[in-house]
Amino acid sequence: MRYVLAIYENEKKMSVPPNSDAERAMNSEYFAFTESIKKSGNLVGGEALQPTSTATTVRIRDGKRLTTDGPFAETKEQLGGFYLIEAENLDQAIAIASRIPGAKTGCVEVRPVVNFTNMG
Repeated sequence: MRYVLAIYENEKKMSVPPNSDAERAMNSEYFAFTESIKKSGNLVGGEALQPTSTATTVRIRDGKRLTTDGPFAETKEQLGGFYLIEAENLDQAIAIASRIPGAKTGCVEVRPVVNFTNMG
């Protein structure tokens, strides 16, 4: 079964100077984690996201498109990236999610993906 591991972190707390030791250490942890789930065959995909200040929210109301700058909602933690993985079950997905470096400072939401292959 496929799961999305959505990584939420406080952007203000996570902002580190570019090319700093803190940034290199964080990137190193993420690269090691990503490589480990590639080797195990669990990785399907994933991406890091730009800051929420670059987001645009789209709504359709009364047939008209409305766009606003910024994320859907003001929250303490923002979606910073995600992994799409293949796992045997929720327990395995949770075990993989717990190894994501961002879980130490933010949180990781584990959500099953709907499988449309057997539907109509």
